[in-house]
Amino acid sequence: MTASTPGTAPRTAPQVSIVVIVFDDAAHVTAAVRSALGQGDAVAEVIVVDDASTDATPERLARLAAADPRVRVITRTENSGGCGTPRNQGLEAAGSPYVMLLDSDDVLAPDAVNTLLATALAEQADVVAGVCVRRELPAGTDTPWQRDLFPAVGAPPRRYDGIGERPEFLRDTLCVNKLYLRDFLEKHSVRFAEGPVHYEDFVFTARLYAARPRLVAVGETVYLWHVRREAGRQSISLRRDEIRNWQDRVDAHAEAVRILSDAPEPGLADAARTKFVDHDLRMYVRELRQKPAGYRAAWWRTARAHVSGFGPAALAAAGPAGRWLAALLLARPEAVEGAELARACELAATPARLAPPYLTDDDGQPVLAEGVPLTGLADLPSSRLPLAVDGSVRLGPVCAVRLRVHDPYGLVSAARPVNAQLELRTRLGPPLTVRRSLELTPHPDGGWTAGTSVDSFELRDVGEMTAWTLRVGIGFQDGGRAVTAVRAPGLVKRHAVVYRPPVRLALAQAYRTANGELGLRVADGVRGGWEVVRARLRRALARRG
Repeated sequence: MTASTPGTAPRTAPQVSIVVIVFDDAAHVTAAVRSALGQGDAVAEVIVVDDASTDATPERLARLAAADPRVRVITRTENSGGCGTPRNQGLEAAGSPYVMLLDSDDVLAPDAVNTLLATALAEQADVVAGVCVRRELPAGTDTPWQRDLFPAVGAPPRRYDGIGERPEFLRDTLCVNKLYLRDFLEKHSVRFAEGPVHYEDFVFTARLYAARPRLVAVGETVYLWHVRREAGRQSISLRRDEIRNWQDRVDAHAEAVRILSDAPEPGLADAARTKFVDHDLRMYVRELRQKPAGYRAAWWRTARAHVSGFGPAALAAAGPAGRWLAALLLARPEAVEGAELARACELAATPARLAPPYLTDDDGQPVLAEGVPLTGLADLPSSRLPLAVDGSVRLGPVCAVRLRVHDPYGLVSAARPVNAQLELRTRLGPPLTVRRSLELTPHPDGGWTAGTSVDSFELRDVGEMTAWTLRVGIGFQDGGRAVTAVRAPGLVKRHAVVYRPPVRLALAQAYRTANGELGLRVADGVRGGWEVVRARLRRALARRG
Protein backbone atom coordinates (compact mmCIF):
# COMPACT_ATOMS: atom_id res chain seq x y z
CA MET A 1 0.00 0.00 0.00
CA THR A 2 1.37 3.40 -0.90
CA ALA A 3 1.05 6.08 1.76
CA SER A 4 0.80 9.75 0.92
CA THR A 5 2.87 12.52 2.44
CA PRO A 6 1.87 13.35 6.04
CA GLY A 7 -0.77 16.07 6.16
CA THR A 8 -2.19 15.29 2.69
CA ALA A 9 -5.21 13.23 1.76
CA PRO A 10 -4.30 9.54 1.34
CA ARG A 11 -5.37 7.76 -1.81
CA THR A 12 -6.42 4.53 -0.13
CA ALA A 13 -9.51 2.47 0.45
CA PRO A 14 -11.70 3.50 3.41
CA GLN A 15 -9.80 2.59 6.55
CA VAL A 16 -11.30 4.54 9.46
CA SER A 17 -14.27 3.88 11.71
CA ILE A 18 -15.50 6.91 13.65
CA VAL A 19 -17.38 6.15 16.87
CA VAL A 20 -19.85 8.82 17.98
CA ILE A 21 -21.60 8.59 21.36
CA VAL A 22 -24.80 10.48 22.11
CA PHE A 23 -27.36 10.86 24.85
CA ASP A 24 -30.29 13.30 24.59
CA ASP A 25 -28.44 15.63 22.23
CA ALA A 26 -30.76 16.02 19.27
CA ALA A 27 -29.72 19.64 18.89
CA HIS A 28 -26.09 18.83 18.04
CA VAL A 29 -25.66 15.22 16.96
CA THR A 30 -26.45 15.90 13.30
CA ALA A 31 -23.58 18.38 13.03
CA ALA A 32 -21.22 15.90 14.71
CA VAL A 33 -22.12 13.03 12.37
CA ARG A 34 -21.98 15.24 9.30
CA SER A 35 -18.50 16.43 10.30
CA ALA A 36 -17.47 12.76 10.36
CA LEU A 37 -19.10 11.93 7.04
CA GLY A 38 -17.58 15.04 5.52
CA GLN A 39 -14.08 13.69 6.07
CA GLY A 40 -14.35 11.90 2.73
CA ASP A 41 -13.60 8.45 1.37
CA ALA A 42 -11.14 7.50 4.10
CA VAL A 43 -14.11 7.04 6.45
CA ALA A 44 -15.56 3.56 6.05
CA GLU A 45 -18.27 3.93 8.69
CA VAL A 46 -19.65 6.23 11.33
CA ILE A 47 -20.91 4.17 14.26
CA VAL A 48 -23.31 6.13 16.46
CA VAL A 49 -24.03 4.63 19.86
CA ASP A 50 -27.23 6.09 21.29
CA ASP A 51 -27.08 5.67 25.07
CA ALA A 52 -30.89 5.32 25.49
CA SER A 53 -31.84 8.86 24.50
CA THR A 54 -35.31 10.12 25.44
CA ASP A 55 -35.46 13.18 23.19
CA ALA A 56 -35.56 13.46 19.39
CA THR A 57 -32.09 11.94 18.98
CA PRO A 58 -33.35 8.58 17.56
CA GLU A 59 -35.30 10.38 14.84
CA ARG A 60 -32.27 12.48 13.89
CA LEU A 61 -30.10 9.37 13.71
CA ALA A 62 -32.66 7.49 11.61
CA ARG A 63 -32.63 10.29 9.04
CA LEU A 64 -28.82 10.34 8.97
CA ALA A 65 -28.66 6.57 8.48
CA ALA A 66 -31.23 6.72 5.69
CA ALA A 67 -29.25 9.40 3.89
CA ASP A 68 -25.81 7.71 4.07
CA PRO A 69 -25.18 3.95 4.28
CA ARG A 70 -21.95 4.57 6.18
CA VAL A 71 -23.96 5.55 9.26
CA ARG A 72 -24.59 2.64 11.64
CA VAL A 73 -26.74 3.26 14.70
CA ILE A 74 -26.46 1.13 17.83
CA THR A 75 -29.31 1.85 20.22
CA ARG A 76 -28.88 1.01 23.87
CA THR A 77 -32.04 0.30 25.85
CA GLU A 78 -30.58 1.41 29.20
CA ASN A 79 -28.49 4.47 29.88
CA SER A 80 -24.99 3.60 31.06
CA GLY A 81 -24.53 6.67 33.26
CA GLY A 82 -21.20 7.53 31.66
CA CYS A 83 -19.30 7.71 28.40
CA GLY A 84 -17.13 4.60 28.70
CA THR A 85 -19.70 1.87 28.04
CA PRO A 86 -21.06 3.33 24.78
CA ARG A 87 -17.55 4.09 23.55
CA ASN A 88 -16.46 0.53 24.26
CA GLN A 89 -19.53 -0.76 22.44
CA GLY A 90 -18.64 1.35 19.43
CA LEU A 91 -15.01 0.18 19.48
CA GLU A 92 -16.16 -3.46 19.59
CA ALA A 93 -18.40 -2.87 16.58
CA ALA A 94 -15.75 -1.07 14.51
CA GLY A 95 -14.49 -3.02 11.51
CA SER A 96 -11.81 -0.75 10.10
CA PRO A 97 -8.06 -0.86 10.74
CA TYR A 98 -8.16 2.58 12.39
CA VAL A 99 -10.68 4.20 14.76
CA MET A 100 -11.46 7.68 16.01
CA LEU A 101 -13.80 8.92 18.74
CA LEU A 102 -16.22 11.83 18.58
CA ASP A 103 -18.68 13.31 21.07
CA SER A 104 -22.13 14.32 19.87
CA ASP A 105 -21.75 18.01 20.79
CA ASP A 106 -18.36 18.46 19.09
CA VAL A 107 -17.13 18.25 15.49
CA LEU A 108 -14.08 17.04 13.62
CA ALA A 109 -12.05 19.72 11.89
CA PRO A 110 -12.06 19.61 8.09
CA ASP A 111 -9.60 17.06 6.68
CA ALA A 112 -8.78 15.75 10.17
CA VAL A 113 -9.09 12.08 9.20
CA ASN A 114 -6.97 12.41 6.07
CA THR A 115 -4.25 14.26 8.00
CA LEU A 116 -4.10 11.68 10.78
CA LEU A 117 -4.43 8.65 8.53
CA ALA A 118 -1.73 9.80 6.11
CA THR A 119 0.63 10.29 9.05
CA ALA A 120 -0.27 6.91 10.57
CA LEU A 121 0.50 5.12 7.30
CA ALA A 122 3.71 7.02 6.60
CA GLU A 123 5.04 6.64 10.15
CA GLN A 124 3.63 3.17 10.89
CA ALA A 125 2.19 4.72 14.04
CA ASP A 126 -0.01 3.07 16.63
CA VAL A 127 -1.48 6.43 17.60
CA VAL A 128 -1.48 9.81 15.86
CA ALA A 129 -2.47 12.84 17.94
CA GLY A 130 -3.49 16.22 16.56
CA VAL A 131 -4.39 19.56 18.06
CA CYS A 132 -7.73 19.96 19.83
CA VAL A 133 -9.22 23.46 20.03
CA ARG A 134 -11.63 24.46 22.79
CA ARG A 135 -14.29 26.67 21.20
CA GLU A 136 -16.34 28.75 23.62
CA LEU A 137 -19.87 29.06 22.34
CA PRO A 138 -21.71 31.19 21.39
CA ALA A 139 -18.73 33.60 21.37
CA GLY A 140 -16.57 31.39 19.14
CA THR A 141 -13.35 32.08 21.06
CA ASP A 142 -10.78 29.36 20.34
CA THR A 143 -8.09 28.09 22.72
CA PRO A 144 -5.76 25.26 21.65
CA TRP A 145 -5.49 22.43 24.17
CA GLN A 146 -1.93 21.73 25.42
CA ARG A 147 -0.56 23.33 22.25
CA ASP A 148 3.09 23.08 23.34
CA LEU A 149 2.95 19.28 23.04
CA PHE A 150 2.46 19.52 19.27
CA PRO A 151 4.65 20.83 16.44
CA ALA A 152 3.82 24.01 14.58
CA VAL A 153 1.38 23.81 11.70
CA GLY A 154 3.23 22.42 8.68
CA ALA A 155 6.26 21.36 10.71
CA PRO A 156 7.46 17.74 10.64
CA PRO A 157 5.62 15.41 13.02
CA ARG A 158 7.10 14.51 16.39
CA ARG A 159 7.67 10.80 16.93
CA TYR A 160 7.80 8.98 20.26
CA ASP A 161 8.44 5.29 20.86
CA GLY A 162 6.53 5.45 24.11
CA ILE A 163 6.07 8.73 25.95
CA GLY A 164 8.84 8.01 28.46
CA GLU A 165 11.02 10.39 26.42
CA ARG A 166 8.28 13.06 26.68
CA PRO A 167 6.28 12.38 29.87
CA GLU A 168 4.66 15.81 29.49
CA PHE A 169 2.33 14.06 27.04
CA LEU A 170 0.46 12.81 30.09
CA ARG A 171 -1.12 16.28 30.11
CA ASP A 172 -3.00 15.32 26.96
CA THR A 173 -5.73 13.24 28.62
CA LEU A 174 -8.16 13.63 25.71
CA CYS A 175 -9.20 10.55 23.78
CA VAL A 176 -10.94 12.37 20.92
CA ASN A 177 -8.02 14.12 19.20
CA LYS A 178 -6.35 10.88 18.16
CA LEU A 179 -6.43 8.19 15.49
CA TYR A 180 -5.82 4.67 16.84
CA LEU A 181 -4.62 1.49 15.20
CA ARG A 182 -7.41 -0.86 16.25
CA ASP A 183 -5.12 -3.90 16.47
CA PHE A 184 -2.98 -2.02 19.01
CA LEU A 185 -6.00 -1.27 21.20
CA GLU A 186 -7.09 -4.91 20.98
CA LYS A 187 -3.65 -6.34 21.69
CA HIS A 188 -3.21 -4.25 24.85
CA SER A 189 -6.87 -4.29 25.98
CA VAL A 190 -7.07 -0.51 25.89
CA ARG A 191 -10.66 0.23 26.78
CA PHE A 192 -12.72 2.65 28.83
CA ALA A 193 -14.01 1.99 32.34
CA GLU A 194 -17.57 0.68 32.19
CA GLY A 195 -20.67 2.14 33.80
CA PRO A 196 -21.24 5.47 35.56
CA VAL A 197 -17.57 6.41 35.67
CA HIS A 198 -16.58 9.98 34.89
CA TYR A 199 -13.27 11.36 33.61
CA GLU A 200 -13.02 8.09 31.74
CA ASP A 201 -10.49 9.72 29.39
CA PHE A 202 -7.95 9.74 32.23
CA VAL A 203 -8.07 5.96 32.58
CA PHE A 204 -8.25 5.25 28.85
CA THR A 205 -5.22 7.41 28.02
CA ALA A 206 -3.30 5.94 30.99
CA ARG A 207 -3.87 2.46 29.56
CA LEU A 208 -2.86 3.73 26.15
CA TYR A 209 0.37 5.37 27.32
CA ALA A 210 1.21 2.43 29.59
CA ALA A 211 1.17 0.16 26.51
CA ARG A 212 4.08 2.18 25.06
CA PRO A 213 2.62 3.02 21.64
CA ARG A 214 4.54 4.47 18.74
CA LEU A 215 2.90 7.89 19.03
CA VAL A 216 3.20 10.64 16.44
CA ALA A 217 2.05 14.22 17.07
CA VAL A 218 1.05 16.57 14.24
CA GLY A 219 0.52 20.31 14.37
CA GLU A 220 -2.79 20.51 12.51
CA THR A 221 -6.10 21.06 14.30
CA VAL A 222 -8.19 17.89 14.12
CA TYR A 223 -10.91 18.34 16.75
CA LEU A 224 -13.20 21.18 17.84
CA TRP A 225 -14.29 20.77 21.46
CA HIS A 226 -17.42 22.85 21.93
CA VAL A 227 -17.76 24.42 25.38
CA ARG A 228 -21.28 25.62 26.09
CA ARG A 229 -21.13 27.12 29.57
CA GLU A 230 -24.71 28.40 29.37
CA ALA A 231 -26.10 24.98 28.47
CA GLY A 232 -28.83 23.64 30.72
CA ARG A 233 -26.96 20.32 31.10
CA GLN A 234 -23.25 20.99 31.45
CA SER A 235 -20.67 18.48 30.32
CA ILE A 236 -19.14 16.53 33.19
CA SER A 237 -15.83 18.41 33.06
CA LEU A 238 -17.64 21.75 33.53
CA ARG A 239 -19.72 20.73 36.54
CA ARG A 240 -17.14 21.98 38.99
CA ASP A 241 -19.76 23.35 41.38
CA GLU A 242 -20.47 19.77 42.43
CA ILE A 243 -18.13 18.10 44.91
CA ARG A 244 -18.78 14.84 43.10
CA ASN A 245 -16.98 16.32 40.11
CA TRP A 246 -13.80 16.68 42.17
CA GLN A 247 -14.16 13.23 43.71
CA ASP A 248 -14.62 11.71 40.25
CA ARG A 249 -11.51 13.47 38.99
CA VAL A 250 -9.45 12.29 41.98
CA ASP A 251 -10.73 8.71 41.60
CA ALA A 252 -9.89 8.68 37.89
CA HIS A 253 -6.44 10.09 38.54
CA ALA A 254 -5.76 7.49 41.24
CA GLU A 255 -6.68 4.72 38.82
CA ALA A 256 -4.50 6.27 36.10
CA VAL A 257 -1.55 6.37 38.49
CA ARG A 258 -2.12 2.73 39.42
CA ILE A 259 -2.07 1.75 35.75
CA LEU A 260 1.04 3.79 34.99
CA SER A 261 2.83 2.31 38.01
CA ASP A 262 2.84 -1.00 36.15
CA ALA A 263 3.99 0.50 32.85
CA PRO A 264 7.31 -0.65 31.36
CA GLU A 265 8.55 2.96 31.25
CA PRO A 266 9.63 4.06 34.73
CA GLY A 267 8.65 7.44 36.03
CA LEU A 268 5.28 7.78 34.31
CA ALA A 269 3.31 7.38 37.55
CA ASP A 270 5.27 10.18 39.23
CA ALA A 271 4.92 12.31 36.09
CA ALA A 272 1.14 11.84 36.35
CA ARG A 273 1.24 12.93 40.00
CA THR A 274 3.26 16.00 39.05
CA LYS A 275 0.74 16.83 36.33
CA PHE A 276 -2.05 16.64 38.92
CA VAL A 277 -0.29 19.16 41.16
CA ASP A 278 0.52 21.55 38.32
CA HIS A 279 -2.82 21.35 36.49
CA ASP A 280 -5.74 19.77 38.34
CA LEU A 281 -4.94 21.14 41.80
CA ARG A 282 -4.37 24.69 40.58
CA MET A 283 -7.47 24.68 38.37
CA TYR A 284 -9.74 23.89 41.30
CA VAL A 285 -7.94 26.00 43.93
CA ARG A 286 -8.37 29.16 41.86
CA GLU A 287 -12.15 28.73 42.08
CA LEU A 288 -12.39 27.98 45.81
CA ARG A 289 -13.25 31.56 46.79
CA GLN A 290 -16.53 31.29 44.89
CA LYS A 291 -17.56 28.04 46.58
CA PRO A 292 -19.57 27.67 49.82
CA ALA A 293 -17.78 26.70 53.01
CA GLY A 294 -19.17 23.16 52.96
CA TYR A 295 -17.82 22.55 49.49
CA ARG A 296 -14.39 23.94 50.43
CA ALA A 297 -14.18 21.70 53.48
CA ALA A 298 -15.08 18.56 51.51
CA TRP A 299 -12.81 19.52 48.62
CA TRP A 300 -9.87 20.11 50.95
CA ARG A 301 -10.25 16.75 52.71
CA THR A 302 -10.39 14.87 49.42
CA ALA A 303 -7.48 16.76 47.86
CA ARG A 304 -5.30 16.41 50.96
CA ALA A 305 -5.90 12.68 51.25
CA HIS A 306 -4.97 12.21 47.59
CA VAL A 307 -1.86 14.42 47.49
CA SER A 308 -0.56 13.00 50.78
CA GLY A 309 0.11 9.77 48.87
CA PHE A 310 2.46 11.51 46.44
CA GLY A 311 6.16 10.96 47.03
CA PRO A 312 8.78 13.73 47.35
CA ALA A 313 9.98 13.25 43.76
CA ALA A 314 6.55 13.97 42.25
CA LEU A 315 6.10 17.11 44.36
CA ALA A 316 9.63 18.37 43.76
CA ALA A 317 9.17 18.09 39.98
CA ALA A 318 6.11 20.38 40.03
CA GLY A 319 6.30 24.03 39.11
CA PRO A 320 6.77 26.57 41.90
CA ALA A 321 3.08 27.51 42.26
CA GLY A 322 1.87 23.92 42.29
CA ARG A 323 4.61 22.91 44.71
CA TRP A 324 3.77 25.73 47.15
CA LEU A 325 0.04 25.00 46.98
CA ALA A 326 0.66 21.32 47.65
CA ALA A 327 2.78 22.28 50.67
CA LEU A 328 -0.06 24.45 51.99
CA LEU A 329 -2.55 21.64 51.44
CA LEU A 330 -0.42 19.16 53.35
CA ALA A 331 0.33 21.63 56.15
CA ARG A 332 -3.32 22.41 56.93
CA PRO A 333 -5.61 19.57 58.09
CA GLU A 334 -8.66 21.79 57.51
CA ALA A 335 -9.56 24.03 54.60
CA VAL A 336 -7.89 27.43 54.69
CA GLU A 337 -10.07 30.52 54.89
CA GLY A 338 -9.67 34.30 54.79
CA ALA A 339 -6.27 35.66 53.84
CA GLU A 340 -4.69 32.22 53.39
CA LEU A 341 -7.43 31.22 50.97
CA ALA A 342 -7.08 34.47 49.05
CA ARG A 343 -3.32 34.01 48.69
CA ALA A 344 -3.77 30.41 47.57
CA CYS A 345 -6.28 31.43 44.90
CA GLU A 346 -3.95 34.14 43.59
CA LEU A 347 -1.10 31.65 43.41
CA ALA A 348 -3.32 29.20 41.50
CA ALA A 349 -4.02 31.78 38.77
CA THR A 350 -2.41 31.47 35.35
CA PRO A 351 0.19 32.96 35.46
CA ALA A 352 0.64 32.64 39.23
CA ARG A 353 0.46 35.82 41.30
CA LEU A 354 1.96 36.68 44.69
CA ALA A 355 -0.10 39.55 46.04
CA PRO A 356 0.62 41.56 49.20
CA PRO A 357 1.06 41.30 52.11
CA TYR A 358 4.45 39.64 51.65
CA LEU A 359 4.84 37.41 54.68
CA THR A 360 8.11 36.19 56.17
CA ASP A 361 9.11 33.80 58.95
CA ASP A 362 11.17 34.68 62.02
CA ASP A 363 14.33 34.49 59.94
CA GLY A 364 12.98 36.88 57.33
CA GLN A 365 12.44 34.17 54.71
CA PRO A 366 9.40 34.41 52.39
CA VAL A 367 6.42 32.24 53.32
CA LEU A 368 3.06 31.63 51.67
CA ALA A 369 1.53 31.19 55.13
CA GLU A 370 2.84 30.31 58.56
CA GLY A 371 4.90 27.15 58.27
CA VAL A 372 4.75 27.08 54.45
CA PRO A 373 8.00 28.48 53.00
CA LEU A 374 8.17 29.74 49.43
CA THR A 375 11.09 27.44 48.69
CA GLY A 376 13.02 28.37 45.56
CA LEU A 377 11.31 31.73 45.08
CA ALA A 378 14.60 33.63 44.93
CA ASP A 379 15.92 31.24 42.27
CA LEU A 380 13.16 31.91 39.73
CA PRO A 381 14.23 33.42 36.39
CA SER A 382 12.83 36.88 35.71
CA SER A 383 10.37 35.47 33.16
CA ARG A 384 8.68 33.36 35.87
CA LEU A 385 8.36 35.95 38.61
CA PRO A 386 4.86 35.79 40.17
CA LEU A 387 3.91 39.40 39.43
CA ALA A 388 0.91 41.11 40.99
CA VAL A 389 -0.61 44.23 39.45
CA ASP A 390 -3.77 45.99 40.68
CA GLY A 391 -5.84 48.05 38.28
CA SER A 392 -8.81 50.38 38.01
CA VAL A 393 -10.59 51.97 35.05
CA ARG A 394 -12.40 55.32 34.79
CA LEU A 395 -14.96 54.77 32.04
CA GLY A 396 -15.53 57.34 29.31
CA PRO A 397 -15.07 57.90 25.58
CA VAL A 398 -11.41 57.42 26.50
CA CYS A 399 -10.99 55.03 29.42
CA ALA A 400 -8.27 55.95 31.91
CA VAL A 401 -6.43 52.90 33.27
CA ARG A 402 -4.50 53.20 36.54
CA LEU A 403 -2.12 50.46 37.64
CA ARG A 404 -0.20 49.60 40.80
CA VAL A 405 2.68 47.20 40.20
CA HIS A 406 3.75 45.35 43.34
CA ASP A 407 7.27 44.14 44.08
CA PRO A 408 7.03 40.73 45.81
CA TYR A 409 9.97 40.42 48.20
CA GLY A 410 11.93 42.94 46.10
CA LEU A 411 12.42 40.38 43.32
CA VAL A 412 11.01 42.57 40.55
CA SER A 413 13.27 45.53 41.35
CA ALA A 414 16.23 43.17 41.73
CA ALA A 415 15.62 41.91 38.18
CA ARG A 416 15.78 45.53 36.96
CA PRO A 417 12.73 46.32 34.81
CA VAL A 418 13.55 48.07 31.54
CA ASN A 419 10.08 48.35 29.96
CA ALA A 420 6.43 47.62 30.64
CA GLN A 421 3.34 47.23 28.53
CA LEU A 422 -0.41 46.93 29.04
CA GLU A 423 -2.12 44.38 26.79
CA LEU A 424 -5.87 44.15 26.29
CA ARG A 425 -6.81 40.80 24.78
CA THR A 426 -10.24 39.80 23.54
CA ARG A 427 -12.11 37.17 25.55
CA LEU A 428 -15.09 37.29 23.18
CA GLY A 429 -15.05 37.99 19.50
CA PRO A 430 -12.06 37.78 17.14
CA PRO A 431 -8.60 37.25 18.72
CA LEU A 432 -7.08 40.71 18.96
CA THR A 433 -4.62 42.50 21.22
CA VAL A 434 -4.42 46.24 21.92
CA ARG A 435 -1.10 47.38 23.42
CA ARG A 436 -0.06 50.45 25.36
CA SER A 437 3.45 51.24 26.58
CA LEU A 438 3.74 52.03 30.29
CA GLU A 439 6.08 54.26 32.21
CA LEU A 440 6.71 52.89 35.70
CA THR A 441 6.87 55.51 38.47
CA PRO A 442 8.24 54.41 41.87
CA HIS A 443 5.64 54.27 44.62
CA PRO A 444 6.65 55.49 48.10
CA ASP A 445 5.45 52.22 49.66
CA GLY A 446 7.35 50.05 47.18
CA GLY A 447 6.62 48.93 43.67
CA TRP A 448 5.46 51.29 40.96
CA THR A 449 2.43 53.05 39.52
CA ALA A 450 1.58 53.51 35.86
CA GLY A 451 -1.26 54.91 33.80
CA THR A 452 -2.49 54.90 30.24
CA SER A 453 -5.69 55.35 28.25
CA VAL A 454 -7.73 53.26 25.86
CA ASP A 455 -10.28 54.58 23.37
CA SER A 456 -13.68 53.00 24.05
CA PHE A 457 -14.63 53.27 20.40
CA GLU A 458 -11.45 51.52 19.28
CA LEU A 459 -12.52 48.59 21.43
CA ARG A 460 -16.16 48.89 20.39
CA ASP A 461 -15.46 48.78 16.68
CA VAL A 462 -14.01 45.26 16.91
CA GLY A 463 -17.52 43.79 17.06
CA GLU A 464 -21.03 44.17 18.42
CA MET A 465 -19.94 42.98 21.87
CA THR A 466 -16.35 42.48 22.95
CA ALA A 467 -14.87 41.48 26.29
CA TRP A 468 -11.25 42.19 27.11
CA THR A 469 -8.77 40.89 29.66
CA LEU A 470 -6.04 43.24 30.85
CA ARG A 471 -2.48 41.99 31.27
CA VAL A 472 0.77 43.71 32.12
CA GLY A 473 4.10 42.52 30.76
CA ILE A 474 7.41 43.67 32.24
CA GLY A 475 10.71 43.26 30.42
CA PHE A 476 13.92 42.89 32.42
CA GLN A 477 17.56 43.69 31.93
CA ASP A 478 18.48 40.04 31.35
CA GLY A 479 16.05 39.81 28.42
CA GLY A 480 13.33 37.94 30.34
CA ARG A 481 9.73 39.07 30.33
CA ALA A 482 7.05 38.26 32.92
CA VAL A 483 3.32 38.68 32.34
CA THR A 484 0.38 38.79 34.73
CA ALA A 485 -3.34 39.44 34.60
CA VAL A 486 -4.39 42.72 36.21
CA ARG A 487 -6.24 42.22 39.50
CA ALA A 488 -9.33 44.20 40.49
CA PRO A 489 -9.44 44.17 44.30
CA GLY A 490 -12.69 45.56 45.67
CA LEU A 491 -14.13 46.48 42.28
CA VAL A 492 -17.91 46.62 41.99
CA LYS A 493 -19.23 46.25 38.45
CA ARG A 494 -19.58 49.67 36.80
CA HIS A 495 -21.41 50.71 33.64
CA ALA A 496 -21.35 53.82 31.49
CA VAL A 497 -22.96 55.02 28.29
CA VAL A 498 -20.27 56.96 26.44
CA TYR A 499 -20.85 59.42 23.60
CA ARG A 500 -18.72 60.93 20.89
CA PRO A 501 -20.07 63.52 18.45
CA PRO A 502 -21.85 63.48 16.19
CA VAL A 503 -23.87 60.35 17.00
CA ARG A 504 -21.56 57.60 18.29
CA LEU A 505 -22.67 55.67 21.36
CA ALA A 506 -21.07 52.80 23.22
CA LEU A 507 -21.83 50.79 26.34
CA ALA A 508 -18.77 50.31 28.56
CA GLN A 509 -18.44 48.13 31.62
CA ALA A 510 -15.61 47.45 34.04
CA TYR A 511 -16.02 44.28 36.06
CA ARG A 512 -14.22 41.79 38.27
CA THR A 513 -13.98 38.23 36.92
CA ALA A 514 -14.53 35.12 39.01
CA ASN A 515 -10.73 34.89 39.35
CA GLY A 516 -10.53 38.42 40.74
CA GLU A 517 -9.16 39.93 37.54
CA LEU A 518 -10.06 43.20 35.83
CA GLY A 519 -12.16 42.95 32.68
CA LEU A 520 -13.71 45.38 30.21
CA ARG A 521 -16.76 44.98 28.03
CA VAL A 522 -17.52 47.46 25.28
CA ALA A 523 -20.46 47.32 22.89
CA ASP A 524 -22.25 49.37 20.29
CA GLY A 525 -24.85 51.45 22.07
CA VAL A 526 -27.86 50.01 20.23
CA ARG A 527 -26.75 46.59 19.00
CA GLY A 528 -24.82 45.99 22.21
CA GLY A 529 -27.86 46.73 24.33
CA TRP A 530 -29.83 44.15 22.39
CA GLU A 531 -26.98 41.65 22.77
CA VAL A 532 -27.04 42.17 26.55
CA VAL A 533 -30.75 41.37 26.57
CA ARG A 534 -30.21 38.28 24.40
CA ALA A 535 -27.40 37.02 26.63
CA ARG A 536 -29.56 37.38 29.72
CA LEU A 537 -32.42 35.56 28.01
CA ARG A 538 -30.07 32.71 27.01
CA ARG A 539 -28.87 32.34 30.60
CA ALA A 540 -32.41 32.42 31.96
CA LEU A 541 -33.62 29.80 29.47
CA ALA A 542 -30.60 27.61 30.18
CA ARG A 543 -31.33 27.71 33.91
CA ARG A 544 -34.97 26.78 33.28
CA GLY A 545 -33.89 23.94 30.99
